[in-house]
Amino acid sequence: MKILIFGLPGSGKTTLAKPFAELVGGVHINADVVRTSYDDWDFSLSGRIRQSVRMKHLADGVVMAGKIAVADFIAPTEEARINFNPDYTVWMDTISRSSFEDTNDLFETPELVDYHVSKWFDNTPEALLPVVNRFMGKQYDGL
Repeated sequence: MKILIFGLPGSGKTTLAKPFAELVGGVHINADVVRTSYDDWDFSLSGRIRQSVRMKHLADGVVMAGKIAVADFIAPTEEARINFNPDYTVWMDTISRSSFEDTNDLFETPELVDYHVSKWFDNTPEALLPVVNRFMGKQYDGL
């Protein structure tokens, strides 16, 4: 299973993704770590699309190894989200603007998400767990 946690910079993606990955015994894939590993800090539209494909490739490898991939990255456009091809999406909608105007201008409000976090609360990772478990039960026969 691939879980995408996306939203504007500073919205709490990593703050949610890291403990959530631990809760589900998954592998956390952070976009900043990936960009550092590839030494690719191109934030043009083509650079962002390249990053979404790269994140998909890494997450697919985690899934092929039998683990749950929990990826956090901005995924600012619908194309980037489609490229990643998540099984489950979490939109971190906790801020209306980031400190990066180019990202604010590029970010497309998603039409459909599986879980919408509009306000951060202390136990957000734990609150997300039963929701994903219900989803997994429906999609994966209780795995």
